[in-house]
Amino acid sequence: MMMTVDDVKKSLTSALPEAWIQVESPDDVHFSAVVVCESFEGKTRVARHRDVYAALGDAFDGPLHALGLTTLTPAQAKERGIELS
Repeated sequence: MMMTVDDVKKSLTSALPEAWIQVESPDDVHFSAVVVCESFEGKTRVARHRDVYAALGDAFDGPLHALGLTTLTPAQAKERGIELS
């Protein structure tokens, strides 16, 4: 069973409903995601990534093989010129 961009986004949105999430994949095997969430404030990059991995559950045991991940607070996103809409 493969995962799609929509599957990844739904999993993340359900666990982090307040987050702004962008997911892309050229092949439904290798994914990249940008997750912007107020709850990341004060957390290390590792802790933020743990939050995202927890949201994806056991997907890494099967259909999800690679995920490039950027985790930001809203202020960090603004600094990078990411428009949250």
